[in-house]
Amino acid sequence: MRLVGCRAERLLVRSQGRAHGPARGAATAYVHGEARAERQDGGEENEQDQKRNDRAHGKEDYLAARYRSGVIDSRLPLLFLDVDGPLLPFGATREQLPDGYPTYESGHAPRGADANPLITRIDPAHGPRFASLPCTLVWATTWMSDANDCVAPWLGLPELPVVDWPEPDGEDPRDGVHWKTHALVDLAAGRPFAWVDDEITDADRTWVRAHHPGPALLHRVDARLGLTDADFTALDHWLRAMTDSP
Repeated sequence: MRLVGCRAERLLVRSQGRAHGPARGAATAYVHGEARAERQDGGEENEQDQKRNDRAHGKEDYLAARYRSGVIDSRLPLLFLDVDGPLLPFGATREQLPDGYPTYESGHAPRGADANPLITRIDPAHGPRFASLPCTLVWATTWMSDANDCVAPWLGLPELPVVDWPEPDGEDPRDGVHWKTHALVDLAAGRPFAWVDDEITDADRTWVRAHHPGPALLHRVDARLGLTDADFTALDHWLRAMTDSP
């Protein structure tokens, strides 16, 4: 398993299905842009060209600068974010939502929005809230690169790193541990991380406590509701506690 960086010359990601596409397997962490990742030829020159271009168009800002090169800032906790459930709620009954889910408009035009009508169910106000959190935000979803093509622009976020899931190994999950759990712990490599998903269980928390030496917050979101104020409060509190720690 690796983390696909967000430069234009990033390594190609494998094409996978969207919601709930099972992918399980042994994984080796790979973070594009860090010291242990191989830099591509001309990377520094291309990055400088991109910076000059952004300044010329008035796009230089802290958040974009944080993610432009695909480098994962080791000073900040990682926040692994799923799409289906946390951002895109589903599963509520007609009794729970007689009028169906609310829909939103965004001032941003995501690529591929016409092919995904459910994008309007994602509240674009979540984007600034995630941008304000002291973390490195990472897509941890079966949407793969589609999350950058469609969801990130809708939220007003820059292109983010994407977890490249390992190929399925054909084995059933052991002891109820989610198929993403091993890969995310491998990628975190001891660093503090939060994981936001609608399928996290106590089995995952138990496994992470036993195999991850650093702090971790496995935060389950009710897929029927999606992210709420209480979820953002919990994430903000935990992440700031991590960054304020000596």
